[in-house]
Amino acid sequence: MTDSKTIPSLWKLVVDPETISRCISRISYEILERDRDHNLAIVGIKTAGEHLARRIHDRIEQLENRKVPFGVIDITLYRDDLLISGTKPLLKGTDLPFEVSGSRIVLVDDVLFTGRTIRAALDAIIDFGRPSRVELAALVDRGHKELPIKADYVGKNLPTQRKDSIKVRLKEMGFDDDGVYLV
Repeated sequence: MTDSKTIPSLWKLVVDPETISRCISRISYEILERDRDHNLAIVGIKTAGEHLARRIHDRIEQLENRKVPFGVIDITLYRDDLLISGTKPLLKGTDLPFEVSGSRIVLVDDVLFTGRTIRAALDAIIDFGRPSRVELAALVDRGHKELPIKADYVGKNLPTQRKDSIKVRLKEMGFDDDGVYLV
């Protein structure tokens, strides 16, 4: 038996497990509605984005009864705050086991905030080829963009104050249940 991670009592649950599940299903259906050429690939941004991407990928394969390429991308070396942070980067690994060039990639992340993570992910993807299109799916869009980046698929829009923090916790990360928390 493994110990699960606990959620601090001061954190406020703003998206419950059932809503997360519905968001995953809705995003999956919306992605399929736009899939005209069947050249779809799902790519998750390490770490929470990877787990959400896997859920979307599995749901799409279940709905379509066909294989869909899946990959994960590590943006660590593409971050624009790498030198500022002063910490040694911990690489988690990129795995794109499909032809990036010509693919319609749906990039998946947990929280869309300033847009800087997505910018880094786009830079990383381009290093592997030139996709025909890159779309963005985010479980939560909290506003406060610093770059002109908008999600094509959003689970929940959560207006926040800039000083707030949103934390996504998933079972795959060792927590008892899924949840999105306002900190």
